[in-house]
Amino acid sequence: MTSAFVTRDGSKWMPQYLTAIDGTTCIGCGRCFKVCSREVMHLYGVDDAGEILGACDGEDDDDFDGELNRMIMVVDHAGRCVGCGACARVCPKNCQTHVAADKVAA
Repeated sequence: MTSAFVTRDGSKWMPQYLTAIDGTTCIGCGRCFKVCSREVMHLYGVDDAGEILGACDGEDDDDFDGELNRMIMVVDHAGRCVGCGACARVCPKNCQTHVAADKVAA
């Protein structure tokens, strides 16, 4: 693997950008959100049919008119990802897809 990226000490490094989160596997625990300093992903509500209802803003009374079944993490600002991989290291379900920087279309 060829790398045009280097760390401060000159070691080669390849960023792995978060591109997707599998909503069928994600449990909405929020661990990835907590370690991401770039706000790449956010919690979204999901109904019984698996349809995404919208972003969860943290308000206790926001249950999407009783339709909320569960919450999942959704990548809504992929361009903010710096490829550090912190989210992948804390995900208990391994439901994220990352793509190496040299494989991402410009």
